[in-house]
Amino acid sequence: MYIIISGGGKVGHQLGRILHGNGHDVAIIEKKPKILDKLSDELTTDILLIEGDGCDLKIQEDAGARKADVFVAVTGSDQDNLIACQLAKGRFNIKRALARINSQKNERTFNALGIEGVSSTTVICNLIEEEMNPGELLNVHVLKKGRLAMVEVTLKGEKSGIVGKRVAELRLPASTVLISIIRGDSVIIPRGDTALETGDRVIAVTPMDDEQSLRRSLAGD
Repeated sequence: MYIIISGGGKVGHQLGRILHGNGHDVAIIEKKPKILDKLSDELTTDILLIEGDGCDLKIQEDAGARKADVFVAVTGSDQDNLIACQLAKGRFNIKRALARINSQKNERTFNALGIEGVSSTTVICNLIEEEMNPGELLNVHVLKKGRLAMVEVTLKGEKSGIVGKRVAELRLPASTVLISIIRGDSVIIPRGDTALETGDRVIAVTPMDDEQSLRRSLAGD
């Protein structure tokens, strides 16, 4: 797929690197020259870098919006992310527009306007990949309707109670799905024999009624 990312900060940087590594064509829009220079130094030249504002139609067009499959806005401004996604969908008919939500109070507004809003780099990757793999367990529509809770927990040494255990050994609520484990700069897809380590960020989806139970399980209670 061809994916445009608006925002080249930490989230956009990591997202672009991961998606390109997964075999997608990627373009990143960033308006700050210093950040753009850093992206140029640290990312492969196969990733297209565009200097400008992701809310500008001309900039979106320069980034290849007319052929893009997905548009992702991950700047630090919810307003800019919303506008950029609306323009991408409305003017260029981009099939999917996803946005980083910095303030949870804005989530309802994004969803009401048809923009998928999320707050984790890894989850954004999973949402994009789901379009290619219909069998993925994460169901975007269920998430949007609020029937599932997305939980992210960082394992803090022995206090977590589950460091050193394999995923198959965890006692999680029955309907829970472990989406990914972020370990340093790596994103790991959990398997039954995946061992958990100190500092791992575990991201999971569970029915809302089981959210607190899941948090306790990941804390080792």
